[in-house]
Amino acid sequence: MESRMATLAIDRYTMLIDGEMVSTNDTISVRNPATGEVFAEAPAADAADLDRAVAAATRAFPAWRDTPMADRKAALVKAADIIDANARELASLFTQEQGRPLPGAKAEVRGAAMWLKATTMLDLPVEVTEDSDTRRVEVHHVPLGVVCGIVPWNFPVLLAIWKIGPALMAGNTLVLKPSPFTPLTTLRIAELIGGCFPAGVFNVLCGGDALGPLMTSHRGFAKITFTGSTATGRRVMESAAKDLKRITLELGGNDAAIVMPDVDVDAIAEQLFEGAFHNTAQVCVATKRLFIHADIYDQLRDRLHQLVKDTPVGDGAEQGNRYGPIQNEAQYRRVLGMLDEARANGLTLLEGGSVPERGYFVPLTLVDNPPDDSRVVVEEAFGPILPLLKFHDIDEVIERANDTEYGLAGAVWSDDVEQATRIAHRLDTGTVWINQNLQSTPFTPLAGAKQSGFGQENGVPGLLEFTRSKAIFIPKAPAGSIPEAEVAAP
Repeated sequence: MESRMATLAIDRYTMLIDGEMVSTNDTISVRNPATGEVFAEAPAADAADLDRAVAAATRAFPAWRDTPMADRKAALVKAADIIDANARELASLFTQEQGRPLPGAKAEVRGAAMWLKATTMLDLPVEVTEDSDTRRVEVHHVPLGVVCGIVPWNFPVLLAIWKIGPALMAGNTLVLKPSPFTPLTTLRIAELIGGCFPAGVFNVLCGGDALGPLMTSHRGFAKITFTGSTATGRRVMESAAKDLKRITLELGGNDAAIVMPDVDVDAIAEQLFEGAFHNTAQVCVATKRLFIHADIYDQLRDRLHQLVKDTPVGDGAEQGNRYGPIQNEAQYRRVLGMLDEARANGLTLLEGGSVPERGYFVPLTLVDNPPDDSRVVVEEAFGPILPLLKFHDIDEVIERANDTEYGLAGAVWSDDVEQATRIAHRLDTGTVWINQNLQSTPFTPLAGAKQSGFGQENGVPGLLEFTRSKAIFIPKAPAGSIPEAEVAAP
């Protein structure tokens, strides 16, 4: 594998089906976003490959479902240890295909291993809804069957783990599809950990744009768990509705942060900056609209502008670069288009330093108090464009912050935590941070409001998304002795 990392020679990867690493005749090209150059070829699965993977997962399901929970957890812990032990290799590959600088790449890989282990600390509850003289009623949570998992390109390893961990721990089998822009690290992980599970329990398919719709419409899946754009999420939901598949959708966000006038600007500027630009702003829950009270607007704007100018952006494989490129050309062109439109409309752009000419690089950019109806405010850029918006009072800013079709996350910054908490309760989002951002834990559910999602991930609620309820009525008296009124159906 080291030879892969050391050269730009085109290498071909394989995918995991029924316990075997398999190749395909057709391939998709994988580009390094820091150079725009193809450096690897990934498999391009077709309908026959998908049928084979689903058939393998279907065969494996009964035995995996009946495997004791402790043994399923042990398999996941073993997989986590293998990922962690190979973090250096995986991080190097991650940077090549995703673009994030090596320290951040390694943090995601090791964090994903930690997350997978932490997931095994959860348990499926057994709820007792009645325990009377005549009977005990228990509600169990049982696996669904074969799960389809579709992962995006911005956090390709961590978000895969968010699906692998709970799906397999709950007793389901899984067919996972990484993004065609970032498939390689996931394929390598599959190669490393595939032996932790019985054949067919964990499968990884790779392919282009045609594979996703084939998966979401496949009748062999009991559930789809998808992370991606709201537009694609709607199509996934429509496809799933045809045969009533369960779904979990973690979709887009246009997250607002509100900065009150009592804050210490110098103390929080760096946190606000990272909360907006982490991973080159390719984060669903990053700050996309920064509302700043008029009393401190100029001071905070100028401080953030200095950070934008001082922060190095470049090839993630080169030491010292804090942020990397936009991950793919299509998104790169979209972000450039938003900037061009902003300039054409006379908006004030406060740009960072120079960026490399080749590759998909965009300067970190602040937009100085644009109108609320401008494209850079209304749309989620998913790139390093941060509109700074001036406000004067609480009711005004809450109304403006909520004026979006999205509702994924938000943040409030204030030295008055009680006031910040009151504001947090009024924001229409699934998560609100106070004096922090980008925080998540394996034990806390992430759920979107409005067009930002459907269902939950992480924590016990996220684990339950991979199950269905099963009520068992257990009598405490011999058959035929239960009063008729108690056995009558509704």
